[in-house]
Amino acid sequence: MKRSFKERFGTTALVAGASEGIGFAFAELLASHGLNVVMIGRRERTLADAASRLRDSYPAGITTLVCDLSTDDAARQIADATCSMQVDVLVYNAAMAHIGPHLALSHEAHAQMVNTNVVAPLALCNHYGAPMVQRGRGAIVLMSSLAGFQGAGYLSLYGATKAFSRVLAEGLWYEWRTKGVSVMACCAGATDTPNYARSKPGKLGWLAPRIQQPHEVAHECLEKLGSVPCLVTGGGNRWASFVMTKLFSRKRATIIMGNATRNLYNIRD
Repeated sequence: MKRSFKERFGTTALVAGASEGIGFAFAELLASHGLNVVMIGRRERTLADAASRLRDSYPAGITTLVCDLSTDDAARQIADATCSMQVDVLVYNAAMAHIGPHLALSHEAHAQMVNTNVVAPLALCNHYGAPMVQRGRGAIVLMSSLAGFQGAGYLSLYGATKAFSRVLAEGLWYEWRTKGVSVMACCAGATDTPNYARSKPGKLGWLAPRIQQPHEVAHECLEKLGSVPCLVTGGGNRWASFVMTKLFSRKRATIIMGNATRNLYNIRD
């Protein structure tokens, strides 16, 4: 008899970047599996509204924590706030992105992106991963992106941070797979989220993969958790990833990504 998600991984999940989009979809799906969920977000009202929706629909305990993950001490704040909890599942979905010429953003803004996309997930993996390994049970999902498979002009730093998430998850998957802890990088493409809408993209080309819905990404990810170190969600995205990484040279793939981003966002530099 197949064990339930809760039986396999535990009773409490922490989702960073849970107010909307893919993060909210993860929080909702985890709550539907009967897990208590700690939801972390930067905007207090948006986070409170998201938590209220889950409390109205699921019996699981829903806790919120307002935290700006771009700050230097974000991981410490989260660790302190959850010191009395046993976190069994960590989903790091929070991300900061800049679309445009690399030098158009200040060094301070670049540092905030690195804090959000690299420093905080690494610190939380270490903080929650160590007791998971000791207990012999747990799971970690790090959200990555198709932008992390090759250089992407006008997404240069963002793509680099997403490559970090993917490679970190793959390495931890290998180290911890025999210790009862499942780690996976979830690599999504274009997804119909408020953040994607706020970036004001143009129309995708007819060859581009279909834009996914947040619940599709979260569902596919949790279905595969424990079986693969890295998952590209969506059939179209998997095909695009195969073509870009297996059929084209890295130079060609980088040029294609840069041209696609330039055209999608009408960048003229």
